[in-house]
Amino acid sequence: MVGRVGRWIPGKAPPDDGYWEALLQDGETGNAAPPAPHWLLEHGPEADLAPQSDRCDGSSSDDLSWQQAFQAMEQGHTLKLLVTGCNRGGLMVMWNGIRGFVPASHLTRLPPFAGELERQEMLRSLIGESLSLNILELDPEQGRFVLSEKATHLEELHRQDMLDHLIPGDIRRGRVTSVCPFGVFVDLGGLEGLIHISELSWGRVDDPGEVLQLADDVEVYVLNVDHERGRVGLSLKRLQPDPWLMADKRYNIGQVVEGAITHGVEFGAFLEVEEGLEGLIHVSELSYGKIDHPQDAVSEGDVVKARVLNVDTERRRIGLSLKDV
Repeated sequence: MVGRVGRWIPGKAPPDDGYWEALLQDGETGNAAPPAPHWLLEHGPEADLAPQSDRCDGSSSDDLSWQQAFQAMEQGHTLKLLVTGCNRGGLMVMWNGIRGFVPASHLTRLPPFAGELERQEMLRSLIGESLSLNILELDPEQGRFVLSEKATHLEELHRQDMLDHLIPGDIRRGRVTSVCPFGVFVDLGGLEGLIHISELSWGRVDDPGEVLQLADDVEVYVLNVDHERGRVGLSLKRLQPDPWLMADKRYNIGQVVEGAITHGVEFGAFLEVEEGLEGLIHVSELSYGKIDHPQDAVSEGDVVKARVLNVDTERRRIGLSLKDV
């Protein structure tokens, strides 16, 4: 059994006093709700919390379910769960084999002054529906798994407030929540933004994981805010000077530079003159002899010297020659 007990989140009201009595009573179950667990992660990396049937460490499925529930609570994930039943105290839901309870006081659509009949009718009408919920409390030993729709609503209000006050050009601190092939997601404190792979560095980045790791604290530059779609574009490289600015002052025609070959293409090879600034050695400038492909003259990773042929900062291009050196 998992050896941790969740506590109520400060500022969130606990369930009604009759919670456990209501939970233990036989509740009503609708035909629309399948008996099998049904869950969907609405926010956050789904793979991290997906059910797993086989464990190499020998832990039981119950232990794993509670571990995943703790992870979801600690990371503030919103779960979209199917309502499987109800009783006088609230609604019953299932998540990964664990029966959860949503107290009526934590439902957003239940009128606070509704009569008992109206209240029960509304609770029954929610059977078979999916609700967006946040976990309030976990206690594996007592089997307590309490969720709230109101907490999710408050988080969404907080998220929207952050979105409304975020301005392109802002510099914010956040924590890396996910690293993907196309970029890195950063939590700004209730609102996630994406650093696209092209905005991680002025230099070439093939793998975002080489720049940032999960849970890294990082300072980011706000590139754009899409209020309609709720998306935020972030940048890491914009906090550093653009190496192409004043490049024509640092590099002159005829100057010899040294760097590593980053990659080859059909028409030549690219040389990293400095971090974030690459120059092209055209295939005709690789050798005085005839070559069929750039790799006949240089390979990726080779450190070579080359002469500057031209500098065009507006088009962000530097022409280089290997054969002249």
